[in-house]
Amino acid sequence: MIERYVLRYFLAVVDQGNFTRAAAQCRISQPTLSVGIAKLEASLGQTLFLRTNRRIELTPSGTRFAVHARRIEAEFAAAERDLQDTAPTKLVRLGIATTLPPSWIATALSRARRSSTTERLEVVEGRSRELVALLDRGRIDVMLGAIGDDPRGRVLFEEGFAVAVAIDHRLAGRATLAVTDVAEETMIVRRHCEALAETSRFFTARGVRPFMAARTVSDDRALTYVRAGLGMTVMPSSFASEGIAMIRLTGFDPTRRIGLMVANDSASRIEGSIMVAAIEETFRDMHAARADADDLD
Repeated sequence: MIERYVLRYFLAVVDQGNFTRAAAQCRISQPTLSVGIAKLEASLGQTLFLRTNRRIELTPSGTRFAVHARRIEAEFAAAERDLQDTAPTKLVRLGIATTLPPSWIATALSRARRSSTTERLEVVEGRSRELVALLDRGRIDVMLGAIGDDPRGRVLFEEGFAVAVAIDHRLAGRATLAVTDVAEETMIVRRHCEALAETSRFFTARGVRPFMAARTVSDDRALTYVRAGLGMTVMPSSFASEGIAMIRLTGFDPTRRIGLMVANDSASRIEGSIMVAAIEETFRDMHAARADADDLD
């Protein structure tokens, strides 16, 4: 197999008429170029150049091969130009909070991927506060998660928390729950919940210390445990899904603000990003659809 670099060496010698100048054009040493030409000649089984003290000339075989070499190099160059025209030219490093609904993330990323052929996403997962730290250090360009009151944030929506129970749980038909309703219930702890400290204080202040059947950092796993009837858990309202009933807990009113934050150093580079706009629109749409479904209920 003939490698492209030796074709370039060969054409450089043809164009320059001199090994020294050809090596300079290829930015290599003359011995390296000579080794490459020798390798090419060995591959073809033909002598391509007549070497004399005064000049370099093509042999008849070299003359015929030069026609093919130029055509091959032209095709290589055309292929590179074509790929450069269509390949992603903008990298967006997106931090996604682990406490966002997986189905929403899947929909948003799918829409973003289809929206642009000139951008490429690199996704980093973490808790919202971890992502803010990465944003401050320039490790990511954008973070999607709980932004609190940070003035840099662009709020997509605000939501409250509810108690998630299995659809066949005895309390599943209730519109609201009082603390006394859940005092004897088994709970699942979501370790990464933004309202974890507030949830703990709420129950403790009311003398409720439920049995904890599981502690997990995975919201998918927490929902699996709830669907299986292992226990109930406190989750953002956006996690409403099949097999799960979300019930408001009376007197428990924390909220979280979900939005986007852009790193100062990345703002100009990703301004007008089609993928970021698609993700933002998707999360707004998903929240609106969730709110409409709650109103119908």
